[in-house]
Order: sequence, then C-alpha cells, then structure tokens
Amino acid sequence: MIFRLERGFVMVQANAVLVKGAKVQKKKNRNSIERKKERTAYLFIALPVLYFVSFRILPTFFSFFLSFMEWDLLSPEREFIGFENYITAVSDPTLQKVFGNTFEYVFVCVPLMVVISLVLALMLNQIVKGRSFFRLIVFIPYVTSAVAISYVWKWMFMKNGGVINGILKFFGIAPQPFLNSADQSIFVVMSNVIWSSIGFNTIILLAGLMQIPRTYYEAAEIDGASGWEKFRYITIRQLNPTLVYVTVMGTIRTLQVFTQVYNIAGAEGGPLKSTASIVTEIYHTAFRQYKMGLASAITVILFIVIMIITLVQMKVLNKETD
Repeated sequence: MIFRLERGFVMVQANAVLVKGAKVQKKKNRNSIERKKERTAYLFIALPVLYFVSFRILPTFFSFFLSFMEWDLLSPEREFIGFENYITAVSDPTLQKVFGNTFEYVFVCVPLMVVISLVLALMLNQIVKGRSFFRLIVFIPYVTSAVAISYVWKWMFMKNGGVINGILKFFGIAPQPFLNSADQSIFVVMSNVIWSSIGFNTIILLAGLMQIPRTYYEAAEIDGASGWEKFRYITIRQLNPTLVYVTVMGTIRTLQVFTQVYNIAGAEGGPLKSTASIVTEIYHTAFRQYKMGLASAITVILFIVIMIITLVQMKVLNKETD
C-alpha cells in the first residue's frame, strides 16, 4: 500500500516536472518568435532611418559646417571665415531682393491656395453623383510633372504666339510682355504655383469635411442657424486641424519653390531677378558661382525661417476659432 502511494507520488511529481518543462519550452518558443518579429521590425525601420540620416540629417549638419567656410567646390582647401557668409547673405541687395520675392510668393500664394481649395472642397462635398470623377479632375494638376506643366505655362504666356496673348488679341487688348516684364513675370509664376497645389489641398480638405458628423448641421438647422453661422461655427471649427496642416505644408512648399521659377523664368530668375526665389538663388550661388559657403549660409537661414514660420503658424492656427 505504501509502495503504491510512493509510486503514485513519484508519478505526480514527474508529470508536474513534464508540465513545467512544457510551459518553459512554450515560453522560450514564444520569446523566440517575439525576438524574430522584433528583429524584422527593426530591419524594416532601419532602411528609412538610414535614408533619413544619410540624405537629411548629415547634409544639414554639413551645410551648417560649410556656412562658416569659404569653398569654391573644386578646391580641396576650405578657409574658415566665421560669420562673413551670413553677413553677406543678409546685407547683399540681390539676396535681399530674393528674400523679398520669396515672402511675396508666400503671402500671395498660400492664402489663395487655401481659399480656392476650401471652396472646391465645399463644392465637391455637395456632389453626390460623379464625386470620384470630379476628385480625379481636381487632383490631376498635383500628380502632373511640375517640369512639364512649367514649360506649358511658359508657352501659354509667351509674348509672341502665346495662348494668353492670343485671347487678349481676340478681345482687342494689346499683347503683354508677361515673362519679359519685371512687374508681371512673378505673377505668372505665382499662378502656376497656386494651380499645381490646389488639387492636393482640395483632397485633404475634402477628407476633413467628410469627417464632420451630419448631426451637427441638423442640430444647427433645428436651432435656426443660417448657412454662414453653420460654416463659421461648425465647418471652420471642425476643419481647423486640417486647415492648419494645409497652411503649414503650403507655406513650406512655397518657401522652397524652385521648379516653377527655374523652368518658367529661367535660372537667372527672370528680368532683374524679379521671380528669383531663395532656393533658385542657392542653386545659382552654389553651382554657377561656386560659392558653396555662401550658398550653405543661405540654406541655414532658409531652414531657420521655415522653422520659425511653421511654429508661429501652428501656435496661431491651433487656437480655437472665436
């Protein structure tokens, strides 16, 4: 009897050991699978991080380093000159003109982009049949090659043989110089910048409008709210985060405008640099004049300007609308 009890006790212990061993093995297998998943996740993350560090972070630090140097790109020697490049960047009349042009692009293009895109988004939001088709039509300018569109724009605004001057001639208006005019050329470039950005902004704003619950408008109608009151107190308030995003991204893109200026008005920035932007001047300074230190200083200034404007816009626009 005692022998049976002892044997039974031993068997129970053995089973307990086996169960415990199975649990330990299962836990090890689970940990091994989790480690494999973790290694795979790190592998997928590593490539974007490597790209970001190699093509974003390192060039930024290198530009900051070069901004204190005098270097012609071809010479292996770099001479440290302190803040001389920064002093030149803010005191040179040509660079002052370029900075003024860039801020003019921002102050004219960004508000028009946002307003026109919001109007189109409101109109598309009311369409029931064919909404996808009209979305596609509106989005086409954004996905079309900026270089190709710029050359089409250049052809449209030619003094001789241009489509716009042809229309003006039909109505008895004298041909305009447009791209050959120091006063008119910048507005030609602005029209292209606005037109090419409207599609993206419209789709983003439309997505924001579609997220606003219809019950808000129904409740406002019951309370007797007018169309303007519904737009002001419901649409604008609910759409505020999307408007902030569109405005900030539009400002950043406009501060960095290059393709439209270069291909429509030329590498020199049009007559008397009337259309030149900061980025085109950086390109001209670095790869036409071979002043890499000065170009790097302008780049750093542009980075600081973008950061300050972005922070100010986010702080102001994120405030609750009165």
